[in-house]
Amino acid sequence: MSDPRINRAAGHTARARGHGRPGARWGEAAFSGGNGVRGPAGWPDTVPGVAMARVISVSTGRGRDAEWAGRLRRTAIDKRPVPGPVAVGRLGLAGDEQADKQDHGGEEQALYAYAREDLDWWVERLGRELASGTFGENITTSGLDITGALIGEVWRLGSAVVQVTSPRIPCAVFAGWMGERQWVKRFAGAGRTGAYLRVLEEGQVSAGDSAEVLARPAAAVTIAESVRAYYGDQGLMRRLLLVEGRSSKWDEIAESVLGRASPVTEPVR
Repeated sequence: MSDPRINRAAGHTARARGHGRPGARWGEAAFSGGNGVRGPAGWPDTVPGVAMARVISVSTGRGRDAEWAGRLRRTAIDKRPVPGPVAVGRLGLAGDEQADKQDHGGEEQALYAYAREDLDWWVERLGRELASGTFGENITTSGLDITGALIGEVWRLGSAVVQVTSPRIPCAVFAGWMGERQWVKRFAGAGRTGAYLRVLEEGQVSAGDSAEVLARPAAAVTIAESVRAYYGDQGLMRRLLLVEGRSSKWDEIAESVLGRASPVTEPVR
């Protein structure tokens, strides 16, 4: 299958804008599940030692019919860069849609973020251009290590505050969209899955805005490690169950993983 987006131009980056610090508001915000990382009074603006990063693209998409799009034959994976500012609500970006609401969207997967550096890593291996938004991400970042981000980590994107809840687990729709041989296995094996985000504090985001790490949980499991936990690494799954801010879906997944011993997927190099 040829890639329907191979000739699509990447979105332009807007001039960066400054935003006021949300202060204690994000630390006081409550959300379902009670697994939030709460920032104490006087919490620093950013985690010390973390380089400044930025949002380089904000993308949305609408559902459309497609024969290759899994059981629903409908998908909204085709995300295109949009001019900002774009409102960030509890269920995601204004103007965005998820066709398969059972497996995508909701408060714990309100946004999907992917690093431009990881897209470029795939460009080298696939031998084709990948515009921002190609993987269906809402937020494309530069300078933010999403693969090494921790489950439960808290970021500020523009004026919105978000929390990392889980990696993106590839599915048949993603494989059909990409048209690459053994895509599900290759994407999962690489561990460069991007991150689903919960919105702790609503706001706005534009291309060019800063992307800042505000807090990290005490129990550390990275996005890459969480993929291994999903596919059967029992030690990592036990660690993941100690992480504050994880998606509630992890508790269900753990019941299956901890009840079996499965080989761990080897990283793609």
